Amino acid sequence: MNKVLRYAAAILLAGLWLLLGAPAASAAPGAPIELEVAGDGGRNVNVLFTWKKDGRPVTNLVAATLLATAPDGRTFGPIPLKSAPEGQNLYNAAEPLPAGEWKVTVTATKPAEARKSATVKAQDIVLPAAAAPVAKAALAERAQESSSDLPLKVGVIAVAAVAAIAIMFVFVRRRNVSG
Repeated sequence: MNKVLRYAAAILLAGLWLLLGAPAASAAPGAPIELEVAGDGGRNVNVLFTWKKDGRPVTNLVAATLLATAPDGRTFGPIPLKSAPEGQNLYNAAEPLPAGEWKVTVTATKPAEARKSATVKAQDIVLPAAAAPVAKAALAERAQESSSDLPLKVGVIAVAAVAAIAIMFVFVRRRNVSG
């Protein structure tokens, strides 16, 4: 009995180590991380954080800032990055970039130190023009057309229902007469 308890305890401890210890060891503070910096097509910057060792997403809390420099010497930042709702390891700048071309440098301090730069074009997104609204007169005309068809539709449904009931009575009556 004592031997069974030792085996059970050993299996339990090994399972706990695999469950808790292995992921924590690979994501230990100070382990190197990689940054992928890209524009989002609009006026913001997306930064993707992954562990350099195995390429898994960094799910730890990330502390990083963004500093942008334009070719004409203007600067923007440093701006803190905030977690984006689209993914665990995706971060965005807390404020959008002004329009123009920028050399963006992201510096991470937590869970590990890392730095990455990229050139980003910030621009306003132009949405396609919405379809012209339908005129109120056209809507009223369509409503009137559909309301004038209503009595005809109700009449057809009523005639079909009466015919179905009559056919049912005929079949029931024949069955009772012959049976």
